Amino acid sequence: MPPSKGGQVGFERDELQQILNLYGRMVAAGKWKDYAIDMDKDAACFSAFRRAAERPEYRIEKRPALRSKQGMWVLIGEGGAVLKRGHELGPLLAPVERKLMKLVGG
Repeated sequence: MPPSKGGQVGFERDELQQILNLYGRMVAAGKWKDYAIDMDKDAACFSAFRRAAERPEYRIEKRPALRSKQGMWVLIGEGGAVLKRGHELGPLLAPVERKLMKLVGG
């Protein structure tokens, strides 16, 4: 649902659980060291960092205003490029999951 007037966008419990699950596995693989969560009236953003002093390697944004257009989920890379958009969180995280499989498997 879109945020109420004056409210803010946040992550649902199951969405945050899915994101933090991936984050934990990336930390265990030695790839990520820190994260940040930002929420405002238009979007909620989860940023994952290799080191705290850098730009985030990935940003996962939830923008409910785009739900009926290109999907409310956006995966943004370190350079600011949109890597994937979608209506569901699971498929949006697939590129990061594949990267994790390469780290663990190879």
